[in-house]
Amino acid sequence: MRSRKIKLVVSFYTTADAFAFEAACKQAGVSGRLGTVPRQMSAGCGMAWYAEPESCDRIVAMCTEQHLEYEDMAEIER
Repeated sequence: MRSRKIKLVVSFYTTADAFAFEAACKQAGVSGRLGTVPRQMSAGCGMAWYAEPESCDRIVAMCTEQHLEYEDMAEIER
């Protein structure tokens, strides 16, 4: 059986927001990946960014600095 991990999940209103967020993360060196929104959350576009919970403060700062929008951010067991 695979052990479950806690992931930081960021959901978006639009796919344009999701792709802009992905590009900003790559440029800033924030690791993670785009995927589908987990059942525990909802999102307008159905896309979410998965990252390690430790990157939360860095992601929030990046979003503030670059005026990036996201719908929700939560830690989810996967």
